[in-house]
Parts: sequence; structure tokens; C-alpha cells
Amino acid sequence: METFNNIVKSIDDFVWGIPLIVLIIGCGIMLTIRVGFIQVRKLGTALKFMFTDEENASGEVSSFAALCTALSATIGTGNIVGVATAMSIGGAGALFWMEIAAFFGMATKYAEGLLAVKYRTTDKQGAIIGGPFYYIENGLGQKWKWLGKLFALFGLLAGIMGIGTITQINGITSAVNGFFDPDAENTVNILGNTYTYATIISGFVITVLVALIIIGGIKRIATVSEIVVPLMIVIYISSCFIIIFGHITEIPSAIAEIIQSAFGIRSVVGGVTGISLVMLSMQKGIARGIFSNEAGLGSAPIAAAAARTKEPVRQGLVTMTGTFIDTIVVCTMTGLAIVMAGSHKKEGLEGVAITTDAFKYGLPFPEKVSSLLLMLCLTFFAFTTILGWNYYSERCLSYLVGSEKSTINIYRWIYIIAVFAGPYLTVEAVWNIADIFNGLMALPNIVALIGLSGVVAKETKDYLERHKKV
Repeated sequence: METFNNIVKSIDDFVWGIPLIVLIIGCGIMLTIRVGFIQVRKLGTALKFMFTDEENASGEVSSFAALCTALSATIGTGNIVGVATAMSIGGAGALFWMEIAAFFGMATKYAEGLLAVKYRTTDKQGAIIGGPFYYIENGLGQKWKWLGKLFALFGLLAGIMGIGTITQINGITSAVNGFFDPDAENTVNILGNTYTYATIISGFVITVLVALIIIGGIKRIATVSEIVVPLMIVIYISSCFIIIFGHITEIPSAIAEIIQSAFGIRSVVGGVTGISLVMLSMQKGIARGIFSNEAGLGSAPIAAAAARTKEPVRQGLVTMTGTFIDTIVVCTMTGLAIVMAGSHKKEGLEGVAITTDAFKYGLPFPEKVSSLLLMLCLTFFAFTTILGWNYYSERCLSYLVGSEKSTINIYRWIYIIAVFAGPYLTVEAVWNIADIFNGLMALPNIVALIGLSGVVAKETKDYLERHKKV
């Protein structure tokens, strides 16, 4: 098993290596230039469009619901664990490079949302569907359909193999168990393995809730996401604000540390050590930024295609706000709290323990209350990721084999079973396998974004000329 895990990790490191990161960031830079830095010029408009629907527009759900569905899959444990991991390895400067990735990623997400609506279609049941597979097929042309199939295959495997099921439910049960029974005092033996009651009960409850929601399809997922996603973001950001403004005098030194770490200012001047530290900070920050907001991976446009709108550019702007909220707001709050507490420098801490330490340091509550708050945030984040990725992988399946209701229903139950089994499976290799398919999804999508960048630029110009007051 150890050999298998090492092989999987090596493949994961290769897929998520410098070439893919450069390709994704390079695509974002190219799109930023082609659309005239729209993420700067029209951010205010995009935020306004989040809450206003077009009249007489066709679609499955509101633009806000489509955004919340995308955010439900995007804002997850990566915002808590991913930021901490990047900073523990790459230093505080990783947060700076995470923001850089997000800035250019906003242009990428804009293009994805625009193309998702422009090239969406209707299935046999009358449902509006779209995503990278359709803008590859209908935008690049039928000769590229194989590339759309490839994206759908990678997306399906990414969802069912762990990113939406096993890893998320395992994260929830681990967090619940860590809070209620960290010393594993109340256990039961199942097939030779010992599990706590907290793990079993929380796993069962989450599975039932997931089943009740995803059996209802995109409209029920969107309805739940509209309530849960804003709530969890407000709770988490409010907690981070309490930490930051409770230690407001430490902000200047925290920002200074982030900048100095990002550019190696305190490293050996001109030395190899300084250069290597900057490169490590850059690589970890950009990689975690991409993984957190999923700009370029092609997941968000699957949800964006269902939005009630007749203007591709308008939905592109709304989709763009997902990266702004996910990374520039949520990840920044997490990163600042960690730097202020110095948790990323403490020996023996890794992953969620780093963020937990920052919460205990910064919140004016008893440590048990601070831990409970973070546990609830982790649970909400992971739970909504399960819902969002069910819809993504379901759409990928529909593209591959058709959208017959019986097929979709069978898949939904397989997905539910995977969620139920998650707490009892070893996740050492699962995260890496999911990472691999996540990264492979990006390749067909980036090819399409580059090939259709002219369409994105033309649609943007036409829309802005027609709506000069926007």
C-alpha cells in the first residue's frame, strides 16, 4: 500500500507541477489583457449583478443561486486547510502569490462563465445544461468533441473518486470526532476496525442530509446553497474579522511579513537560498490559490450554465465574483489570522491545526468555543462541497452517456453510498487521486479558453458597447 501511495503522490506532483501552474496563470494573464482588465473595471458591476436577475431570461436557477452552487463546491476545506498548508511550507509570502493567482483567475472565471452561457444547450428532459464539454464541442467544433469527452471523464472521476465524497465526509467526521471525542474514549468495533460513536453518528446524519438534497437535483441543491453558502461565509469571515480587528495593531507587521516573505527580502541577498525560498513561496501560493478557487479547472461553468440569463457577459461577471469571494476575501482572512498568530511557524502544527491555533489565539472566547466555531465552519464547507461536486460530476456523466433519468438516479445513489462509506475508508491516497483528476480537468478546459479567447473578447466588447452605463 505504501508503494501505491508513493506512486500516486509522484503522479500528483507531476500533474500539479510548474508546467500546469504556468499554463493556468498564463491563460489568466492572456485573458486579462484581451478583456481589458475587466476584473478591475467591472468588479462593482459584477457584485451588483449577483443579486439582480434579468427579466424574461431562460434558465434553471437565478444567477445568485448558480453562483452559490459554484461557491458551494469551491469554498471548502481548502480555504481553511489549504491556506494553512501553503503558508506552513512556503511561508507567509504564499498568501501574496495566492492573491496574484486569484487576480488573474478572475479573468479566467469570467471567460468560463461567459462561454458556459453562450454555448449551453437543452437536454431531452428540457433542462438547460452546459460547461466546458459544450463550449469545446459547440465552440471549437465537432472535431474537438473528444476533448470535451476527456474533460467529462476527468470531472466524473474527480467527483466520485473522492474530491466530492470520501475526502469531504472524512473531513467532517474527523472534525466532529476531534471536538467531541479527541481521545477516542467511546468506540465500537466494526469488521475489525475501531470507530468512535461521534464518527458513526455524524457520518450517518450527513449522508441522510446529502441524500435528501441531491435526489432533488439542481434546483434543490441551489436552494440549499443559497441559504447555507452565504451563512457559512458570513460566520467564517466574521470570526476572522474579530481576530484581525481584535489585534489591529499587528496588521502592519503581518502585511510586512507577507511581502518580505513573498520576495525573499530577508533572505540571503543574491543567495541561492533566497531564490529557492521565493520560488517555493510562489509555487505553493499559486498552486493552493488555483486549487482553492478552481479558476481554469472548468468546474464553475457547469453551474453557471444553469443560470437564468440571456447575456453571456453578465453571467461571466457574476461567475468572476466567485474567485473574488473565495480567495481574495475568504483566503485572505484566513491567511492574515494565521500570520498574526504566528501559527504557520509553530513546530508540530500542520493543516487544520494551524488554523485552529490561530482561532484560539485571536478569538476572545474560551478555546473550546473557538474550536467549536472552526469545527462548524469546516463541516459547512465540506458539506456544501459534497453537494456542489455531485452536480458537477452528474453533468459530466450526462455528457458521456446521456441524461436518462434512470441513469442519473442510479448515479446519485452510488454517490450517496460513497459518502456513507467515506468515514470508514483510508484517505491517504484518495486526496492525491482526486487532485490528479482535478488537475487533468484543467488541460482540456485551458485549451478551449485559449482557442475561444477571441469569442470572449468580442462578446465583451459588444456587451459593453450596448450597455455603456453598466
